[in-house]
Amino acid sequence: MAIIYNFLKNVWNNLLNESKTNISFLPLVLLMVTIPLQLGINNVFLGLFIILVLLNKNKTKPHFALVLLLPILLFLWMVLSYFWSIDPIRTLNSIPKEIALLLLPFAFLFVSFSKSEKSKAISIYSYAMVLFVVYYLIRAIIRYVTTQDSSVFFYHGENDDDYGLVPKLLNAIHLSVFVAIAFFYFFTQEIKSKLNIALTLLLFAFIILLSSKNIILIVVILILVQLIFYSKIANKMRLRNLIVMLIICGLILSFGKIKERFQVEFQTNTTKSISNNVINGVPEGVYNISINEAWNNAKFTPNDFFNGTAFRVYQARLFLEFLDKEPIFWRGFGLNASLVKMEEKGKKYNVFLGDNSQEGYQKKNFHNQYIQNFAELGVVGFLILIIILSLNIKNAIKSKDFVHIAFAILMISLFLTESFLWRQRGVLFFTIFYCLFNTMNQSIIEKK
Repeated sequence: MAIIYNFLKNVWNNLLNESKTNISFLPLVLLMVTIPLQLGINNVFLGLFIILVLLNKNKTKPHFALVLLLPILLFLWMVLSYFWSIDPIRTLNSIPKEIALLLLPFAFLFVSFSKSEKSKAISIYSYAMVLFVVYYLIRAIIRYVTTQDSSVFFYHGENDDDYGLVPKLLNAIHLSVFVAIAFFYFFTQEIKSKLNIALTLLLFAFIILLSSKNIILIVVILILVQLIFYSKIANKMRLRNLIVMLIICGLILSFGKIKERFQVEFQTNTTKSISNNVINGVPEGVYNISINEAWNNAKFTPNDFFNGTAFRVYQARLFLEFLDKEPIFWRGFGLNASLVKMEEKGKKYNVFLGDNSQEGYQKKNFHNQYIQNFAELGVVGFLILIIILSLNIKNAIKSKDFVHIAFAILMISLFLTESFLWRQRGVLFFTIFYCLFNTMNQSIIEKK
């Protein structure tokens, strides 16, 4: 207890010291560490951060950088989509959820954080994620003792009252990303204490338990990239060339197996999936749709079950049909308005439409941020997103900050399987770290 007390005391003293030189630092950190909490709490700290920035904007000169103007431009395009939306009420109700794209970049136009402040903010955020991890693990242990149900250690429940490692509202896939940033903070520390190693292993284990195959795969790849290209051990021991050669040899030897496995995944009916299923707890006896069938079947039945990969292929198929038949290329359906068309397609193809306990497939969004942007905001919204991600990865590589690199690659990958920015918690997380990482790089460029 004494160690924990001293640690929290030091953290609080650091926050107070940083706040003396930068009054916006404390509310920003509080906003970061409360991302997994209820959205009302996020909104309070977001408002506090914006207010303090505006009160002190006369003390700093605004720096208009493209990297900050792009999210604002994306938000304004979302607002404009109301005027051509096929479901204007839904679009209007969705606009406030995206407000972080406007407010946070606007605030960062008037405030900048030093390299030291950025490091401290990410450090505090990472330790806060450790506390969340410990809380959910303790909760799972208690539930397992009372229920003897091992499912309490994995993924999220079917609803907020159901058992799972985390609540469905928080979403296991999204929390995997939040925790992954903290993991790479501890993993990339040059001086690793026993506590640092323990926390690194704890966070990695938690990511595994959250069961997001996509995030687990990307985290493992990033670990290898860090060890091969960025660690001091790799340079000293010439480990890089050895590992690269082993990987190339392994790929050559296993190419036939890889091709065979892909064909099996594409053609056979299986519950196994690269990405997480959108509907869980499906009863036995359903027919498992293959990727090939999801792409080609003229009709389905309510008894057909789409695994995560097959469903995303089915959604991509619908998007191409929309693009061919609907006038959405330039402007899209409107923010969050594509659900109207998705429901029509669901009825046309006779997919499972839901019951008293399950939401149907026709109620799901595209589960792909790139397609979501194109379908609802047209090629303009799609290109803005691509430019944002391109600048982010470009600045990450230039900075050689591996936590930034991990963030950039995780976002590119996550957007392939999730409409992350169409969730208030998701857009808040992305915009905070995007602004924090890239304004640091921008300030260095302007100084040079």
